Amino acid sequence: MNSLENKVVLVTGGANGIGAEIVKEFINEGAKVTILDINESAANELVYNLAGKHGRERIQFIKCDVSKEDQLLDAFEKVNNQFDYIDVIVNNAGIADESFDMYKKEIDLNFTAVITSSLRGIEFMRKDKAGKGGTIINVSSVSGLMRICPGLFLYGAIKCALIHFGSSIGMKEYYSRTNVRVITICFGVTQSNILLTTKSFDEQINRDGEQIMRNIALRSPVQPAEVAARGVVECYTNGESGSVWLVNNGKICDISDNIDQAFETMGEKVNI
Repeated sequence: MNSLENKVVLVTGGANGIGAEIVKEFINEGAKVTILDINESAANELVYNLAGKHGRERIQFIKCDVSKEDQLLDAFEKVNNQFDYIDVIVNNAGIADESFDMYKKEIDLNFTAVITSSLRGIEFMRKDKAGKGGTIINVSSVSGLMRICPGLFLYGAIKCALIHFGSSIGMKEYYSRTNVRVITICFGVTQSNILLTTKSFDEQINRDGEQIMRNIALRSPVQPAEVAARGVVECYTNGESGSVWLVNNGKICDISDNIDQAFETMGEKVNI
């Protein structure tokens, strides 16, 4: 069992929604949390409220567009210089807008920034380069576990890629060198701002969006963000490196065996 007491934590997209609930849960568990976000007003309000309860030394905000590599790496340097280490990174920031004007931004924010953050985090933490280990938690989605049509095709593809990335780089063959756990967590339909801003490149899908969401909600009712945040704490506390977790319909579970079986099935006719 892993403890968050006095751990130095970065949470991207931590100013509101699921990210803010993750920040609150980690603070309650004794961590020192830095929020990386572009929403100054929401982040400052959250910092003010949490500092009043837990102390100013436990929570801070750095304005950062994590899709901009220079801003992301600069934030890493600031936190590392301040605390002399980074123990945990939660890559939560994301959007679900794959309109023609925004789909590249979605890739930059939902995928490229997560990879950059993960690789940079591993470099900071890895024991074979003078680090002491740590944990990276990448936020995926049930959209990465299933094919939804019509739906947000790019969003699902990115979330699926993150499952492959985390479950591969987190395997014991690599973890034994780095001592950096990489864990992936998939959220079911969760109450957050992203539900209000989804957009497709296909106008028919946009027009049908409300009905699509109603159909999904019938199968999987919207869960509160607090449950998703508790799932992140649960996977940090008990998850092995390379594990994949699911928080759906208010239930938290390790689905790593399912992921392993899925990859075995997909690769069973591959001879390499």
